[in-house]
Amino acid sequence: MTTTLILGGARSGKSRHAETLAQASGKHVIYIATAQAADGEMAERIALHRAQRNALWTTVEETHALGAAIETRSAPECVILVDCVTLWLSNLLFDKAANYPEVGPITPPERFHCERESLLVALQKARGDVILVSNEVGSGIVPSGAVSRWFVDEAGRLNQDLARICDRALLIVAGLPLALKG
Repeated sequence: MTTTLILGGARSGKSRHAETLAQASGKHVIYIATAQAADGEMAERIALHRAQRNALWTTVEETHALGAAIETRSAPECVILVDCVTLWLSNLLFDKAANYPEVGPITPPERFHCERESLLVALQKARGDVILVSNEVGSGIVPSGAVSRWFVDEAGRLNQDLARICDRALLIVAGLPLALKG
């Protein structure tokens, strides 16, 4: 059982690299898609991803209970590919419509801490290979608004925790992988 975290910026090639690794495993691929169509543009992206995905793979669309999805589907003969952790985090943090302040602290929704912990535990208990795709959002400037800073902070903390747990971590830049761990 191997856990791999693949980090990179937008359009860096991280999803393509993750799919190549999953295919090369020779195992049955369970693709956990975390995106939800909040608008027409995102709906188009999701449709394109569905059309491009290997038809032999099992696709599970899970926007919130990612830990439970990994726990119930992980098996030695399978590789789970999660694309992407950052969208899942966004789903959790912004689950309910709210007015966020431009300054000051923001309190996460009740479900956030439970689902985050569930993911970390599921990865440590996984009975098969797991590949996680996540955006590295901390390489740019510090955002000016409180809600943007909150999201970047939570994504950075989550990526650090995932990297600590995972056996391997890769950074993808311009389609090229750089091994960070393992």
